[in-house]
Amino acid sequence: MSTLSLNPDRARWMSLLAKAPPQVLRAALADFGALPEFTWLRRPQVGLAMVRARTGGTGAQFNLGEMSITRCALRLASGEMGVAYVSGRDVRHAEWAALFDALLQTPASETVRSKVLDPIEAALAAQLAETLRQAQATRVDFMTMVRGEAA
Repeated sequence: MSTLSLNPDRARWMSLLAKAPPQVLRAALADFGALPEFTWLRRPQVGLAMVRARTGGTGAQFNLGEMSITRCALRLASGEMGVAYVSGRDVRHAEWAALFDALLQTPASETVRSKVLDPIEAALAAQLAETLRQAQATRVDFMTMVRGEAA
C-alpha cells in the first residue's frame, strides 16, 4: 500500500508544495525556524517528462511536448520520508517541497500547515484571482439581435 493512500491529505499538500511560488516557500522556511537534520535518498535531479493531452479534452491522446521537472527524496532523522516533483529547474524549490512533505508527516504537522500550507494557498488564490481579473478585463459581451421578427 502506498504512503499516499495511508494519508489522503498528502496528495493535496504535495500538489500545493509543487505549485507554490518559490518566494512563498522561501518566506515560510525563514518563518519556520530550526529545521531538522535529514539525509538525501535522492539528491535533486533535473530531467524531462513527456506531457500528454487529449484532442478536445476527451479525444485521442497525443504527445504535447516535453517539460522540465526536478525531483528529489530525503529522510528525516526521525524516519519520515519526503519526496517532491516540481515543474521547472528550481532545485531549491524541490528541496524545500520534499522537506516540508516530510515535516507534514511528523507531530509538527499543524505548525507546518499554518506556517507553510496556509500562505501557499493564499498566494495561489491571489494568483488565480489576478488571472481571472485580467481575463475579465478582455471579455467582450456580444448582444444578439433578431432580424425581421416582431417582439
